Amino acid sequence: MSLWMILPVSLPVLSITGIWVVYAMALYNQHVCPVDNWLYNQSCEEELHLQSGPSFCCTLDNVPLISKCGTLPPESCFFSLICSTGSFMVLVIVLLRYAHVIEKHQNCVLNTASLSTGWICAAGLMMVGNFQ
Repeated sequence: MSLWMILPVSLPVLSITGIWVVYAMALYNQHVCPVDNWLYNQSCEEELHLQSGPSFCCTLDNVPLISKCGTLPPESCFFSLICSTGSFMVLVIVLLRYAHVIEKHQNCVLNTASLSTGWICAAGLMMVGNFQ
């Protein structure tokens, strides 16, 4: 068995863990509201735990979307790091799969198309992560 087998498994594990860490950082810094607070637009009347000021309440602007969690520093820096690392891992995985298919079978149009599609997806992930 080759150690390259760890790479495709580690991509979703690290990405999902990283996204949850970004959410936790955004929640700790009160940049988004917690997921379990479903009283959006009504939470201004009641006292929230960890509320830093009277102006912070859960409106639709504070819904914890991935794009909202990775907007403000310091979590935006970690979000960029996760996306850049994930993009590089996608590039390597797609290239290794392309080489593996060429080695086992002949080169075909579908293999080249999957290489191109994977690299376009990796470039898109890099753009999302670094240009919020």
